[in-house]
Amino acid sequence: MATLVLTHDAGLNHVTPEGHPEQVARLEYVLHALRAADIAVETAPLGTREDVLLCHPARYLDRLEDEVPASGQVALDADTWMAPGSLEAALRGVGALREAVDRVLSGAARNAFCAIRPPGHHAEAETPMGFCLLGNVAIGAKHALERHGLSRVAVVDFDVHHGNGTQALLWDEPRAFFATSQQMPLWPGSGDPSERGAHDNVLNVPLAPGTGGAEMRAAYTAEVFPRLRAFAPELILVSAGFDAHADDPLANLNWTTGDFAWLTREICEIADQTCQGRVVSALEGGYDLAALAASVTAHVKTLQEAAA
Repeated sequence: MATLVLTHDAGLNHVTPEGHPEQVARLEYVLHALRAADIAVETAPLGTREDVLLCHPARYLDRLEDEVPASGQVALDADTWMAPGSLEAALRGVGALREAVDRVLSGAARNAFCAIRPPGHHAEAETPMGFCLLGNVAIGAKHALERHGLSRVAVVDFDVHHGNGTQALLWDEPRAFFATSQQMPLWPGSGDPSERGAHDNVLNVPLAPGTGGAEMRAAYTAEVFPRLRAFAPELILVSAGFDAHADDPLANLNWTTGDFAWLTREICEIADQTCQGRVVSALEGGYDLAALAASVTAHVKTLQEAAA
């Protein structure tokens, strides 16, 4: 078994206004870096309406379909935009998560990474926000629970911004454990430790501006990893945002590429102990193009080492 990497060129058709940080070049840089590292990439299928309805109501998907412009771009809020190709791009992200979960749970792949955009962890049940349209990782978790019959699925989110959407979508799901670190204070303003989920199934680990890799490693070792092991997940999903990197323009943490590799390795080791190494990761943020490309490559190479 090896590491599955999924993407789709539709992600290049989600065109945002000039100067927007969540730009087409993000995926271009990621795919170029993966191919330069001789990492094979497969094509993601299209997510279905039924996939989306695992987390979002039909009226929300209807609204997104109605919002798709014939040309140009339309603003859903101050940060979140749609172009003619945006909904297909988002549905390819959903399809990538579904396919990755299927392949990993079947044993066809040991672990997986979904190189997708737009990201998803800010999208709430009926609210697109923070560059996100659909809750990709939360949908992947519900797919594993509802369609594969798993009893315990964990999500680890190390994006620098709080995954408010994933938290909201899994808040009342006792079969899911959501662990997330984020810079605080920082947009969207949520992620306080008091936010614990309806079943004590949410763990928020705020990190102060300026936090570097040593402090991050200590926080994960003391807080996240013990809870993750105690939950004993049958699958671990990762919201892999790389905007905690010191070079990222949208935040103020000081992680390095090596810190992302360390965190990936530790998650994979816990997966080896609890769920036969089954990890499915999906791209979230990361807005310095060079740092993003290098960090994604390190992340995927570490997944490959764990799968070997």
